[in-house]
Amino acid sequence: MAKEALFEMRKHEPCPNCGAELVIRSGKHGPFLGCSRYPDCEYIRPLKGQADGHIVKELDGQLCPECGGVLVLRQGRFGMFIGCSQYPACEHTELIDKPDESDIACPQCGGGRLVQRRSRYGKIFYACDRYPGCQFAVNFKPVAGECSECHYPLLLEKKTAQGNKLFCASKQCGKPVIAG
Repeated sequence: MAKEALFEMRKHEPCPNCGAELVIRSGKHGPFLGCSRYPDCEYIRPLKGQADGHIVKELDGQLCPECGGVLVLRQGRFGMFIGCSQYPACEHTELIDKPDESDIACPQCGGGRLVQRRSRYGKIFYACDRYPGCQFAVNFKPVAGECSECHYPLLLEKKTAQGNKLFCASKQCGKPVIAG
């Protein structure tokens, strides 16, 4: 389920300032309730004032694959997630943003695969799935390929003013790679 679709539903609660409807919005510090007439009305209220793991809203038409209960959007201490409304009897959960899994081998250890991860500040990076045994990590999207200069077995896709370009993932080299 797309993250944007989860936050479209309205809370059906009036704004205490102007009487318009409050909607669930997402900001850099997590979800909150805000007035639908923003920027005319700037009323906001945090959702975190409620108990940890609280239900933000029910997902109509979405059923739990394990018990058949209704799936709900929950706010937990590690962010938003989808879970079963029958918790604790049913502990089914789903991630909102599933990480990208790649078939690109880790160039440092050779035994692991590079997977998408999210830092505690919300930034996406790619790291070896054998962590903590292998601590290889890069901040840009890895691409399978070899550098023509130093023959390093990994390339990185970076956004530049001229568009997306490939660069060598080696910190010693780092040169742009001409596709061809």
